Amino acid sequence: MLAILGTVMIVVFTYLIMAKRLSPIASLTLIPVVFAVLGGFGGKLGTMIMDGLKLVAPSAALLLFAILFFGILIDAGLFDPLIEKILKIVKGDPVKIAMGTAILSLLVALDGDGTTTYMIAVSALLPLYIRIGMNPLILATVSMLSLSIMSGMTPWGGPATRAIAVMGLDASEFFIPLLPTMIGGALWVVFTGYLLGKRERRRIGIADIQHNKVDPEILSQLAAAQETVYDDGSASIKRPHLRYFNLLLVLMIMTVLVMGLLPAPALFLVGFIIALMINYPNLDLQKERIAAHANNALTVVLLVFAAGVFAGILSGTKMVDAIAQALISIIPDSAGPLFPAIGAITSMPFTFVLSNDAYYFGVLPILAEAASAYGVSPIEIARASIMGQPVHLMSPLVASTFLLVSMVNVDISEFQRFAYKWAILTGVVITGLALLTGALTLL
Repeated sequence: MLAILGTVMIVVFTYLIMAKRLSPIASLTLIPVVFAVLGGFGGKLGTMIMDGLKLVAPSAALLLFAILFFGILIDAGLFDPLIEKILKIVKGDPVKIAMGTAILSLLVALDGDGTTTYMIAVSALLPLYIRIGMNPLILATVSMLSLSIMSGMTPWGGPATRAIAVMGLDASEFFIPLLPTMIGGALWVVFTGYLLGKRERRRIGIADIQHNKVDPEILSQLAAAQETVYDDGSASIKRPHLRYFNLLLVLMIMTVLVMGLLPAPALFLVGFIIALMINYPNLDLQKERIAAHANNALTVVLLVFAAGVFAGILSGTKMVDAIAQALISIIPDSAGPLFPAIGAITSMPFTFVLSNDAYYFGVLPILAEAASAYGVSPIEIARASIMGQPVHLMSPLVASTFLLVSMVNVDISEFQRFAYKWAILTGVVITGLALLTGALTLL
């Protein structure tokens, strides 16, 4: 009964989001509350909601301070030289721009963090997309796919870290066989950029960009897209004389983040305060810069907390466990040797409707236990579990996804409708690569 209730809840929730019948915040909050009451869990509703809010609180804090940190650096003009350089190289060709998006995103995503990947890639490239009329959903989709490959498979990325921890595996033993898959997946993302760029080239052609400096109109359009208020005239917010300091600050923050010396929310809070004080020592200007980014930051944080309500109720009612058990029960004995492939394919829908914590700490052990009955190694199930990350990153339960769609100024349902086929195809491709290279085997 719980499995049916949970499945119906997810279907209703997904439909309302995709059909734009309810806003994401309303859907994430009201739908699980209604189904929890229908399931007889009304008395535990408060506890489940609070558990969910506690679960996502660190992510909400991280996104809040990361948005403010990178927003200040964007205001100060840190990424303007990079935009100028990209303009010189791509010369308005949508194919080169889309492929360049993939390469830049893949490199930035090596740190395994979605927030920084999106902030840097979108901040650098969105002005260019706007300038030549390219669809910003291409930027969002290619960035998301790049993150799914690099963050999903590297041992320091969130999904792999969880899989390694919950299965008690050696990180090198887990990762090294996945290297060919990761490289192949990265090449596939670049190829996807080529395909999307070629389609855009047919639609808009190659823009004639002859200037060597960024057109001021680009930055004003970017400001409008990100709902950021820029000063004009005498009180310019650009800080070209602080560009090297700001770059050093970003590199220091990224280094500390990768080394794990400080919790990410605390790190970005400190980084934001330093960036704000050094670039804008005037108190009135500080208030103005914070207010300029408040709308974007507040929207993202509200969505993250709403996602916490959904995750808390789904976990607290045990619907997620019931759905997992129901799935395992319908797998015939004859399909046992195919469990790695089954785990890879099912990780797509599972990770779409579940947070990484819920999937890796709740569902993955159940799948591994079931697979062990057929002689399948836990390490293969752990590797299989990360193949669904391209689909997972479209989920409204992923905090950084809200940041991504807010930066390119699109609705999450619009992003999902555009990206889902490329996400599913990428999941299938990397699963096939893992099977071909021996990272996953069929007994």
